[in-house]
Amino acid sequence: MTFFICAQDAEFRRNLRRNERKQVRAEKEEAEASTQRLRSLIKAKVDEAKEEGFPAGVEEREAFFNEQVMTGEMLSQDPSKMIDSALAFYKGLKVYPAPGDLIKIYDSTVPKPILDILADMIAYDGDIMVRTRPSSSGPINLGEIPNVGLD
Repeated sequence: MTFFICAQDAEFRRNLRRNERKQVRAEKEEAEASTQRLRSLIKAKVDEAKEEGFPAGVEEREAFFNEQVMTGEMLSQDPSKMIDSALAFYKGLKVYPAPGDLIKIYDSTVPKPILDILADMIAYDGDIMVRTRPSSSGPINLGEIPNVGLD
């Protein structure tokens, strides 16, 4: 009789392990599917924005930039609007004259989940030059920095 109970316990543990593996596999597949849906949505939003076009004149670009950044900031307060917020920041980035410099600002001001979506948008677009402008004065000369504090 003891053998029968042990055999049942072993079978029970095997079934638990099997079910656990199935659960892990299902969770992994759902995460991959969710990532694919997000990427498809991001691509669709970027394509739509490119189709709409961006302003060409300096004043129009400046007004458009300010509007998009303000929209992105407002939308970033609502977790359900992360993609729309990232899209607004993306549109602002598209018209900004130095995108690399703006990305540095975004990096310190935009919430990380939105920044991650924005990074996917930039990667998909491929037209945005993200390099920062080299400084016009050349390398930093530490001798020119004034001494502040304990002189």
